[in-house]
Amino acid sequence: MSDDRVKQLAALAVALGARSLGPLSRAENQLVRASRGVVAKGDAEARAAIARGEDPLGEAFCTWRSRADRRPLGATYTPAPIVAAMTHWAAAGKPARVVDPGAGSGRFVVAAGRRFPRARLIAVEADPLAALLLRAHLAAAGLASRALVVPGDYRELRLEPIAGATLFLGNPPYVRHHGIDARWKAWLVERSRELGLHASQLSGLHVHFLVATAHLARPGDYGALITAAEWLDVNYGSLVRRLFLDHLGGQSLQLLDPKARAFADADATAVISCFRVGTRPPSVRLRKVHSISALSTLDGGRLVRRARLEEAPRWSPLTSRTRRASSELIELGQLCRVHRGQVTGANGVWIAGPGSAELPPSVLFPCITRARELFAAGRALADASGLRSVIDLPEELERLPLKERRAVEKFLKIAEGLGADRGFVARHRRAWWSVGLREPAPILATYMARRPPAFVRNLVGARHINIAHGLYPRERLSAGQLDGLSRYLSQATELSQGRTYAGGLTKFEPREMERLLVPRPELLSELAG
Repeated sequence: MSDDRVKQLAALAVALGARSLGPLSRAENQLVRASRGVVAKGDAEARAAIARGEDPLGEAFCTWRSRADRRPLGATYTPAPIVAAMTHWAAAGKPARVVDPGAGSGRFVVAAGRRFPRARLIAVEADPLAALLLRAHLAAAGLASRALVVPGDYRELRLEPIAGATLFLGNPPYVRHHGIDARWKAWLVERSRELGLHASQLSGLHVHFLVATAHLARPGDYGALITAAEWLDVNYGSLVRRLFLDHLGGQSLQLLDPKARAFADADATAVISCFRVGTRPPSVRLRKVHSISALSTLDGGRLVRRARLEEAPRWSPLTSRTRRASSELIELGQLCRVHRGQVTGANGVWIAGPGSAELPPSVLFPCITRARELFAAGRALADASGLRSVIDLPEELERLPLKERRAVEKFLKIAEGLGADRGFVARHRRAWWSVGLREPAPILATYMARRPPAFVRNLVGARHINIAHGLYPRERLSAGQLDGLSRYLSQATELSQGRTYAGGLTKFEPREMERLLVPRPELLSELAG
């Protein structure tokens, strides 16, 4: 965002009464000082829009500050229909206090302030400009007298004991673990240990906020928080799943289908978690929501027994009813083993390039090295001419004919110069130069994309590296049966059957793919078409 636009927003915030919710932080005061002399534009229009329940300040902030600039703090603002649905659910209680963990421009806390006219409002926001706009929004909405803006990190928040329930309502920021400082990762481990839980340092920032909420909340408190949905399925999410069941008193989960596009400016999946601290319901309501308009209530969904949730390694499949194995359907794993392709450890070396020109054909294997090669192939990979080759050398080079061995040894000197012998994968091989490609799989499959997997018949004997899965029959299947199996999987597999991450990517791990339901072998030939 340009300095001029920052000054314009700061001047508008001051004109709307931001300083009435003081004291301002040092960074906010700097923004105010920098905006002196700037004429606030559109303050009357902004007041009218806020009175109608709109958020013109947040809209301007998200328009002028790019998605890339907001990413380090995980600032993705929540659409009004989601805010309304979550606030409506919270209206079943009568909170004495509302806490918004990552308030942004104040969409949740202002909605809650209007819904709960007696509640004390606490809004936490780390971004100085957003905090200034938050103050202005609260002031223009007439909520300044009972609102407190805390400029800082939610993980450092302390709450005074009060009579009555605290409502935790909002959208904790999403930042991947790569963007989280080491001291905060250590904080997560320690604070989780205090709850009797184990935390992974691969956890995103939303997990930190959920742990902080578990520490702040007391029996009788309740909440509705919308976060990235990946914790339902990934390994590090086991911490949050335990938090939800045991510490927060989870009541319901509303999983927004990726196609619903919960956030217009982010390819993010989302889940709304509703909880009542101190309760331990025998069942939890789980629902997959396919459109934002379906979120008018958060009480829908099927009841899933607590015991089943405690046992399940993944929760997103439980949000919708799935077909069960029957006399005609069995799990893919009964027919095939699913194996991810080999990791080369250094694609720039082992995917044959100019330095490999003198290598013998016996060590060069046409290989699927990009997922798009399978998407482009359609139902069958029938031409290997467009594929790159992967260099796969035997562990015992002495097995090669003398002329070939000399060419290989010459290449290995080049590979050593490029550090191919020093990488983690190479150092853990029996022979650092031997990639160890699997035998060709008769069916190849993509496993991570924003679309369902491609299942492709491998008619050219191509190998695959770790961007694809190979399906290897446990017992012999005819060509017709393999064709039918590939076609059925292509038509029947849905994106929802994988695990979806906050970036919108959906992943099928090998064991998850093996749980897909397919026809029995005797029925497959009929599906070949």
